[in-house]
Amino acid sequence: MSRQAPTLEDVAREAGVSRATVSRVVNGVRNVDPAIQEVVRRAIERTGYAPNRAARSLVTRRAETVALVVSGVGDAPEEAQAAFAARVFADPFFGRVVAGIVGHLRPRSVHPVLMFAESAESRQEVLTYLRQGRADGALVVSSHADDPLPALLAEARLPAVLFARPSRPVPLSYVDLAHRDGGRLAAEHLLARGCRRLATVSGPLAVAASQERLAGFRDTLARHGQPYVPVAEGGFTLDSGMAAMADLLAQHPDLDGVFAANDLMAQGACQVLREHGRRVPEDVAVVGFDDSTVAVTCRPRLTTVRQPVEEMAADMARLLDEHIHGTRTAPTSVVFDPELVVRDSA
Repeated sequence: MSRQAPTLEDVAREAGVSRATVSRVVNGVRNVDPAIQEVVRRAIERTGYAPNRAARSLVTRRAETVALVVSGVGDAPEEAQAAFAARVFADPFFGRVVAGIVGHLRPRSVHPVLMFAESAESRQEVLTYLRQGRADGALVVSSHADDPLPALLAEARLPAVLFARPSRPVPLSYVDLAHRDGGRLAAEHLLARGCRRLATVSGPLAVAASQERLAGFRDTLARHGQPYVPVAEGGFTLDSGMAAMADLLAQHPDLDGVFAANDLMAQGACQVLREHGRRVPEDVAVVGFDDSTVAVTCRPRLTTVRQPVEEMAADMARLLDEHIHGTRTAPTSVVFDPELVVRDSA
């Protein structure tokens, strides 16, 4: 005979409290004494009780899931959407976002559901999913400045938090980095090394973060008497960094310093410089951006501007939790400061 699954009554007897008290703890009701909460949690561990998620959802009126939406712009055909998803999974940035979100959600027994929104139809699917209560809110990572999804979420009054400030103001909370300050840190470091013939591999200029990083780099150089900075636009990928670096070398063979707007493109730049017989950093210094795993696996190891992605993603999940539970009603913003991490490439 199989042993019957532990019930709320079993936990209540083990903890020496009422069934109603156990129910309040299990359902996250906030007016339970912390000491009693701890007694109940220990009783749950000893009995092996597992809450019935469907029954709990009826009580809390929450799905205990959130939608992690990777969003873009336009009406991409199905093949392009598949390619977009493949690029997302290959990018270390997205893995860091997921790690930060899961790190916050897991202890709260909340789980993310990954959704892509690269077309009008898929954006509508996200809205329907949320309206039906199948997820309690959305964490949105947008890949394009003209992404219409944030405005659609705000108009529908659905709980949502954005990773990065939207290019068009919408009443939604967001977390972001002071990207312009990051570009400034890169420029100041290269100048301090004695670099004077500088160039940059920007990110896609349709992305606000790319524009800000480029602006910070250019502004700082202008303040030091360098009014012109050669720019080659990349796509935040290794291959695009290689192509951009090759273009810059062809047009400016005497350059001695490069700022790449993410680590993957900086790695691509280092590869091309090596292939052209340029030593890094002796001949050309290279600074990346993000401080991802690429920065320490690249050879030489990358000097880079650190973006604390995991902490930013965790804060994004925290803000969404506050909106869902009603402890925060007005939208807010949290802007993190970048930090220069000096290694071997510059």
